[in-house]
Amino acid sequence: MSWLPKSPKARRRLWVVAAAAPVLALAVGLSLWAMQDSVTFFFSPSEVTEQKAPTGRVIRLGGLVETGSVQMHGADVSFAVTDNKATTRVIYRGDLPDLFREGQGVVAQGSFQADRTFHADTVLAKHDERYMPREVSDRLKADGEWRPEGEAPARAPTGSSSL
Repeated sequence: MSWLPKSPKARRRLWVVAAAAPVLALAVGLSLWAMQDSVTFFFSPSEVTEQKAPTGRVIRLGGLVETGSVQMHGADVSFAVTDNKATTRVIYRGDLPDLFREGQGVVAQGSFQADRTFHADTVLAKHDERYMPREVSDRLKADGEWRPEGEAPARAPTGSSSL
C-alpha cells in the first residue's frame, strides 16, 4: 500500500504542494535574513549590557531625562537617561526637540561606542502634557515606577503596623 493518494487529481495537488513548499520556505528565510540588520530593539538603561547591545549595534534607549544632567558643548548635547535603576550617558549632535526637558520621557536611537557612551542619531521627546513613549511607560509600569499625573510615588511599607 502506497502513501500516495489513489486519485490522480489528489496526487497532482500533493506534488504541487510538495514543489511549492520549499520555494516558499526559501523565500521567507531569505526575507528574514535580509531584514535582520533593519530591526531596532528597545532597551531601558538597566537592561543594556555588552551582550544585548554590543558596540556599533543600532538600538533605541528609553527612559527619563535625569534632572540636572543636560549639558551643552557647542553643537553636542549630553544628558543622562535613567529608569530609576540605572543611568546611561547619551551624546547627541544636533537640535533637540522643542519639548525635550529634564524629568520627561525620551527615546534615543543610536549605538554604543567602545567607551560605552551612547551616541544618538535621533532623539524623540513627548509631544503633549500626558504623552510618554509607549516603550518607556511600559517599562516604568513593569518596574513599579509609573506614577499617573498628580500622584506621589508609592512608599514601601515600613514593617510596623498599629491596630
